[in-house]
Parts: sequence; C-alpha cells; structure tokens
Amino acid sequence: MTTGVTAEKRRGAEPNGSVKAPPLRPENRHLVVLAVLLLAAVPLPLVLPPAMGAVAVRVLIFLIMAVGWNIMSGFGGMFSFGHAAYFGLGAYTSVYLLVEHGVSPWVGMAAGMVVAAFVAVVIGYFSFRYKLQGAYFALATFAFAEMLRLITTSSDFVNSAMGYQVPLIQGSSLWLLQFPADSPAYFWVALVLAGAAVAVSIVFLHSRTGRYVTALRDDELAAASLGTPVMGCKLVTVALSAAITAVAGAFYTQYYLFVNPELAFGSAVSIEAIVPAVIGGIGTIWGPVVGAIIVGSLSDVTATLLRTPPEFLDFLQGRSGLDVMLYAVLLILIVRFLPKGIVGTLIARRRR
Repeated sequence: MTTGVTAEKRRGAEPNGSVKAPPLRPENRHLVVLAVLLLAAVPLPLVLPPAMGAVAVRVLIFLIMAVGWNIMSGFGGMFSFGHAAYFGLGAYTSVYLLVEHGVSPWVGMAAGMVVAAFVAVVIGYFSFRYKLQGAYFALATFAFAEMLRLITTSSDFVNSAMGYQVPLIQGSSLWLLQFPADSPAYFWVALVLAGAAVAVSIVFLHSRTGRYVTALRDDELAAASLGTPVMGCKLVTVALSAAITAVAGAFYTQYYLFVNPELAFGSAVSIEAIVPAVIGGIGTIWGPVVGAIIVGSLSDVTATLLRTPPEFLDFLQGRSGLDVMLYAVLLILIVRFLPKGIVGTLIARRRR
C-alpha cells in the first residue's frame, strides 16, 4: 500500500487519484507576474493627473533603458558606461528617417534597433578580441558614446548641434506615433514597449544563451573550458542590450518631439540607464523595474521641490542639480546598506 502511494506521488498524482498540476517553470512565473502588472497599469493614465501621466511615461522610458543596460552589464557582467551610444543611435535613426524621408517612427525604431545592434557587435567584437574587461571595457564604451556625440555635433548630415524637431501633425496617428500632449496613448505605447523589454529579458535569461552568459559572468575560464561559445554569447548579449536601448531612444524622441547630440549621446543618458538598475538590483529581472519607478518618481519630486519649495527651503528655488545630488546620496546609501540593490538584497535574504 505504501509503495502504491509513493508511486502515485512520483507520477504527480494525489492519493485520492486526482492529478496534481506541475509547477510553473521560473520564466513562466515571471511572465505571469509581468502580465498581471501590465494589466494593473493599463488604467493608470485615466486616473492620474496629466502631470503625473508625464512622470509615468518617463518612468517607462527609464525602465526600458535600465532593462537594456542590465542585460549586458547585469546578466553578462560587461559593465557599460556608454549606453548613450545605443540610445542616441535609436533616436537619431528614427528621427532622421521620419524628418528627411517621411518614414514611420515604427519603421525608424526597427531600423534604429538594427543599427544599434550592429554597432554594439562591432564594438564588442574588437573589445573582446583584445581582451578588454572591467574598467577598460567601460571606458571603451564611454569613449565611443562621446565620439558619436562629437560627430553628430559637427555633422551637417544630421543637423549638427541643432538636432531635429519632430514635425507636428493634426490629430492623432498611431502609425506616426503622435498624439495630443495629454493623451493616454503615449503611456499605453510606452507600457507595451516596456513590457516587451522585460519579457525579452526574462526569456533571454532562461534561454540556453542566457545561461551561458551568466556562467561566463561568474567564471569565464571555467565556462570556456566546458565548451561555452564565449565570443558568440557575448555578442548576442551586447546586440540585444543595444537594440532594447535603441527602442527607448526612438520613443523618447517621439514623445518629446526633439533631439540633439547632448540629449541623445550625453553622459547623463548613460547614467539614467545605470542608476535604476543599480538601485533596483543589477543582474535581477525586477531590479530595473523597481529602480526605474524610484528614479522616475524622484526626478518629479526634486523638480517640484525646486519649483515650489517650502518656506524653510526657499534657498533651493530656481537652483539646478538637486536631482543629481539626490541620486548621488541615494546611490551611496544603496551601495552602503544594500550592496545588491533593493531586489537583489530581498532575493539574497529569502535564500538564507
């Protein structure tokens, strides 16, 4: 009798004869959570005031950037300080095709993803070929982003330092990705793009290539000795990371209707990609999501504080740079007390 019950349990059946459903795979659990969060977020622009709706869109842009950076630097361990290069390539490719040739921003976004992925593969190939790692790889990515900023600033081909103004249209057009300023459609489009970025990161992390990449991050020599295709896995990772970041750049340009070299390739863009992931937890799936919500909300709080400070903080009115100071203080506190980020620390404590 005992043997029969044991056999039933091994087959996944309950003693009364009912079959127990197998547990969801980790990636499926994450995808279910993502779907629930997306559905819960859909009505937000309908209940938030217009100003907060703009903050919510900015949060989603930060989220896409952070997810892109996290795939390369979190999952892959290849720390980048030049993701502004891929953000800017996505922004400039889409706006150039729209303004100069009348191409839909959706097509421009796809083209920007291809351009950014190609450039990332070229940079990655030579960096990995000549064994650039750690700070040297980070400096190489930063130098390339700065090079693109200087090139676009002095190149008449892309309007030099003036940048591009997206032409306004009458009414709304999903094909041209343009709506009235207070339309919830911007939030919904950004929500779909952000959800797709997180879904891609989930699937990638649990794929064979994703497992290879995390193994290379933890111990490249040991992983290579077991036959892991080092160069191929790293190039796929940097290409995917760059493509996702380019989506953020293309959408940013359509939302704010303007881009110039500093907005696209400036070092502040790379910081905006790094900070949410660091605060939320590098190398985790939900870290960039949590970090983007915190960073995006903090930006609005500091802007409001500088615009209309309380009486005892009147000296702050009209001053700039407070957001950077708060970022710095927050990063110091996170590194000091939560070195793995918010989500990373929670995961580590749960495993104890």
